[in-house]
Amino acid sequence: MRLPWQTRQKRGQDAEATAAEYLQQQGLQVIARNVRYRGGELDLVCLEQQTLVFVEVRLRSNSQFGDAAASINMGKQQRVIVAAQQYLQQHTQHANRPCRFDCILFSRTTDSSAHPPEWLRNAFTAD
Repeated sequence: MRLPWQTRQKRGQDAEATAAEYLQQQGLQVIARNVRYRGGELDLVCLEQQTLVFVEVRLRSNSQFGDAAASINMGKQQRVIVAAQQYLQQHTQHANRPCRFDCILFSRTTDSSAHPPEWLRNAFTAD
C-alpha cells in the first residue's frame, strides 16, 4: 500500500524527470537536479548557452486551489532565490553568468491525462 505522500513524491519526481527531458529537447543542458539548501531547493539547474537557468517544476493534479502557476507564490519564489544564491556561492565557476528563473508547469485534466508542459521563461526575478 502506498501512502499519499509517497504518491505525491513519485508524481513530483516524474514531473521533474519529464521537465528535464523536455528542456534538453529544447537545447538546454541540465547540470543539476534536486539541489537542496537550508531554506530552499532547486528542482533543476540548466545552461542555455551562457545563461544559468534555475527551473522550478510545478505539478497540479487538482485545480481546486488554482493551477500550477498559482502555486508559485512570493514565498516559493523567495525560497528558490535563496537556494540560487547559495548555489552560486558554492559553484563559483557560474558566478559571472547571467541568470534567470524559469518554471515548467504541468496540469492534469479531470480524466487524468497529462497536458504537455508549459514553459515560463523569466517567470520571476531576484530583484
